[in-house]
Amino acid sequence: NLLAVKPREWRRRYHIRVRLPYNKMICNAYQPFLKFVCLNLNLSDCPPLGLESLKVSDDQLESSSYLSVGLGPHRGRLNIQSGLEDDDEYDGAWCAGVEDQEQWLQLNALRPTLFTGVILQGRNSIWRSVLNWVRTYKVQFSNDSSVWQPCMNGSEEAVFVGNEDLETPVLALFPEPSVAQYIRINPQTWFSNGTICLRAEVLGCPVPDPDNPHFSETESGSSDDLDFRHHNYNEMRKLMKSVNDECPNITRIYTIGRSYTGLKLYVMEISDNPGKHELGEPEFRYVAGMHGNEVLGRELLLNLMQYICREYNRGNQRVIQLVKDTRIHLLPSMNPDGYEAAYEKGSELSGWALGRYSFEGIDMNHNFPDLNNIMWDAQEMAMDKRRVSNHYIPMPEYYTSTEALVAPETRAVISWMQDIPFVLSANLHGGELVVTYPFDCTRDWIPRQDTPTADNDFFRWLATVYASANLVMANPERRICHSEDFQQHNNIINGADWHTVPGSMNDFSYLHTNCFEITVELSCDKFPHASELPIEWENNKESLLLYMEQVHRGIKGVIRDKDTRAGIANAVIKVDGLGHDIRSAVDGDFWHLLNPGEYKITVWAEGYFPRIRHCSVGSEPRATICDFTLTKTSQDRLKQILASGGKIPRDNQVRIRAMRMRKLRASTKILNRRREQQQRLNKVKRK
Repeated sequence: NLLAVKPREWRRRYHIRVRLPYNKMICNAYQPFLKFVCLNLNLSDCPPLGLESLKVSDDQLESSSYLSVGLGPHRGRLNIQSGLEDDDEYDGAWCAGVEDQEQWLQLNALRPTLFTGVILQGRNSIWRSVLNWVRTYKVQFSNDSSVWQPCMNGSEEAVFVGNEDLETPVLALFPEPSVAQYIRINPQTWFSNGTICLRAEVLGCPVPDPDNPHFSETESGSSDDLDFRHHNYNEMRKLMKSVNDECPNITRIYTIGRSYTGLKLYVMEISDNPGKHELGEPEFRYVAGMHGNEVLGRELLLNLMQYICREYNRGNQRVIQLVKDTRIHLLPSMNPDGYEAAYEKGSELSGWALGRYSFEGIDMNHNFPDLNNIMWDAQEMAMDKRRVSNHYIPMPEYYTSTEALVAPETRAVISWMQDIPFVLSANLHGGELVVTYPFDCTRDWIPRQDTPTADNDFFRWLATVYASANLVMANPERRICHSEDFQQHNNIINGADWHTVPGSMNDFSYLHTNCFEITVELSCDKFPHASELPIEWENNKESLLLYMEQVHRGIKGVIRDKDTRAGIANAVIKVDGLGHDIRSAVDGDFWHLLNPGEYKITVWAEGYFPRIRHCSVGSEPRATICDFTLTKTSQDRLKQILASGGKIPRDNQVRIRAMRMRKLRASTKILNRRREQQQRLNKVKRK
């Protein structure tokens, strides 16, 4: 809304401000002082400008001074994390180079903005030996960065309360919001044993100004009509129920267990035949919210189930094909207790860690059985490494004990993994922009080292698929989130080469089941503001769909008994030259994710003769059918026939008779040798 104002007299410059409380309008005149802007809004509607989410570029931040390059104004971002070394180029705050009350951190919003508040945090350091934070501060505004007006509280300059520790974000709303292009944070007091250091976020609403060159630079949202907001536990249940009501023929809601406080772990199943495993159809899962404060994955999965439902009803052929050929499972909140704690504080005030852990204080991404070291220890002790199991490694006894420190949420997910023959999965996290692939744990407890699996090439393909289709990751101009430059690795990295994580869900999934799983770090901001959810959906939509389609790569088939034609469960499928096997599901069907190429496949099962086939895998996401028929060994076949009360077929009788004759000949030879030896021994004794 624009309101014309014609000043009659003024001295040098002027500023006009009017509040119209009866209709919640806030009006400001701003330079070039030819317009009078009225905004009809609630102050709580003004979102963060994007220091944390990186919408604000480094060029928009300036400071009066800085202690070092790594403590420059570009590091003064809410929740930014320091690098491995203090005082390197990736430190954890802006720190002034001079300790006085004239220091400031300045933001250029690029356009007239109604500034409504500031959030402050202390300096981050992984060593925790640095205690730097600002206790009180002032705020100034400017339209040209030359003349500054203080933020007022009535007739006095406002002084805001800052921090009393390093990590807790503290919000200060301005008594009188102001329209300006620039804002300065001016520290007044700081921790007595530290120096002036802070991380910040600024709240504000852009003001319409057609004459400003950045007026049209509003971030586009999404054309998809989805529920873009944060959903607490009850709201999540309602949304899932609404999707199920809208698409009852292709959706089913079920639970896999409860959290420590009793909240249900809900899963949305999407399939053309929900509730049933179809022979030959692969099972896919997305898991989000393992860390409750990393919330973007939760909202993306809620958006995804809405999107698939609506596009299916609209006749979107890509979605219809996906639903027809795949059984999809979406777990939006693995740690609902942690999420509720973070949600209660809000997107900017939950900090970096509140809600990460379970109610019991367990980090679920370190809570799965460490099967890596069990396998590696067995390989080191074995004379023949080929005899050491490389798949379906059982859980250690201590882990299954009721006294083991295992979260109920973790146990529920493990049971889920064991019940359904998942083929492919992704674990959605937040706080970085990178895709990691197994192994997550290093050998010999090295802090970080590339530790590949036998399927390393395919895992790299999976990670590349998601990263290359993600609009933010694929942008070569984007800024790094914290201290790691993942763009030099094409935004993918071996998990252990980033940092070792013993007991991760990815490694457990690979070593205990047939399922391949990667981790996707979706955003620099763990808890993005609701206003950013539409663009985050657009950033990830294609990646989410494309990654699901990868479940149809490689080979698939059914392993059957030659005589009964029944499926053979638990048969081992071995790819020649690949040191990781898989097993068939209950009905005898199997899926093996493989890159394009020619493969020699060997299949065997207990009581059967092994079978070898050569199978070719193409470049299209369409699995090659590679069925196997196994013949029982003679002894097992005989047991089966006699157990059923049937007669032995003639060919089996001949085979059994020949086998008995071979045994008889072998026994006769042994007896004859023993007689000859005894006769020679008797002759010697007589002499």
